[in-house]
Amino acid sequence: MFTDRRLTEAYENARVEEFDDHSKYVFMSDVHRGDGSLSDEFTRNRDIYLYALQHYYRNDYTYVEAGDGDEMLEYSNFEHTKNAHPAVYDTIKKFFDEDRLVKIYGNHDIFLKYPSFVKKNYYTNYDEYNEVFFDFLKGLEPVEALVLKHKQTGQEILTVHGHQGDAPNDQFWRLTMLSLKYFWRFLHAFGIRNPSSPVKNVNKRHKVEKNYNKWIEKHNMMLICGHTHRFKYPKKKDHPYFNTGCCIYPTIITAIEIKNGMVQLVRWKVKATRNGVLNIEREIMRGPEPISDFDIREGYAGAEN
Repeated sequence: MFTDRRLTEAYENARVEEFDDHSKYVFMSDVHRGDGSLSDEFTRNRDIYLYALQHYYRNDYTYVEAGDGDEMLEYSNFEHTKNAHPAVYDTIKKFFDEDRLVKIYGNHDIFLKYPSFVKKNYYTNYDEYNEVFFDFLKGLEPVEALVLKHKQTGQEILTVHGHQGDAPNDQFWRLTMLSLKYFWRFLHAFGIRNPSSPVKNVNKRHKVEKNYNKWIEKHNMMLICGHTHRFKYPKKKDHPYFNTGCCIYPTIITAIEIKNGMVQLVRWKVKATRNGVLNIEREIMRGPEPISDFDIREGYAGAEN
């Protein structure tokens, strides 16, 4: 019940953007960029993520970061995070400067909902070499939700982080923040997870996903989110629930792509050649399939599948 209300609120207040069969979007979530220390889980996949991000920039995609891009519950000083990953933020700025960045906030970067925090931390950055401040993501306006609406068919796709209605990570996020900041972050270096997260808690993850599917069935709409860290691409007869997965699997990151009216799930991974050279490769896991196949409004193509 609470998940339904929270997702509906997010939908009603979402940023709406029209798209067509020539549009290109890539959706990633749960990057969890940290301060570069031992507990920063992002560092092991930083090169893969940067390589993928540069690919999407060169190929004219709009980058939708669907929440938890920056790890703020564990690392309170965002200046340290920006300084730890300069090449990554330089690439993100390129998307922003060309109006190809949509930044959605999740439970781990929920401070992005406060304009004063965004202005203080994202509008400028510091060049340590030249010892000067410069415009960074000046004017950035993070959102809780994005609705893509097809220009011709009117089909809508809702994108949120996915923590909506997950009590410890939604209405009680401040308590979770304290436990992460002063306890669980130090155990992450040894692979021990916070039980309030759905990442390793199978029962909790299934409950969250069940609530997503209930909302999809009630509102007849395709949903893209993250939060659980489990990538998902629906099979035939399933509800159109897509999950981006995350960017902190060991040596692998996953993403949802929309291109030329098609949708697919991809992963980027490190692969060794016969000669022992390590390459970063993109692999299609599911799809591509027409987005219209996932239009479940009564009388439309997806409703008949």
